[in-house]
Amino acid sequence: MKTVQKYTLIAVLLTMAVACKKDKESIDTEKPVIAIDSETAFPKQCSTIKRGTSFTFHSKLSDNVALGSYSIDVHHNFDHHSHSTEIGECTIEPIKTPIKPFTLVKTVNIPGQPQQYDAELKIDVPPDIDPGNYHFMIQVTDLAGWSSQKGISIRIVE
Repeated sequence: MKTVQKYTLIAVLLTMAVACKKDKESIDTEKPVIAIDSETAFPKQCSTIKRGTSFTFHSKLSDNVALGSYSIDVHHNFDHHSHSTEIGECTIEPIKTPIKPFTLVKTVNIPGQPQQYDAELKIDVPPDIDPGNYHFMIQVTDLAGWSSQKGISIRIVE
């Protein structure tokens, strides 16, 4: 009889141990996506923008779980540096020393933690900045902290 009780107790304890095991939460290991090849995306690689005007940045952003924020970084490329995210070559002006380059760094929190988001941001280009080659960098970060970057070469003209 004691043997039956012993095995019953062991079976009950094993059942409880297995039943109490917590399910593992799925961990987000995928980076978010920046779609700069859609028809409505702007700027596109090698776009020309006139100084003293405004334009609207537009891109479709997505993630498998939830988006958190995106940021824009515009800086000169007068020294012909490159980023590993650029998608092609554009006409490049000769190397020059910046006098009054256009710089912009802007971060936008994405409301509601969606999986898809149409990013739009109005950008004013001052009339007195140096014209020339610039990089337009886009970074998107999801709620888990994963991020993706895309670099676009643009040209600001007079």
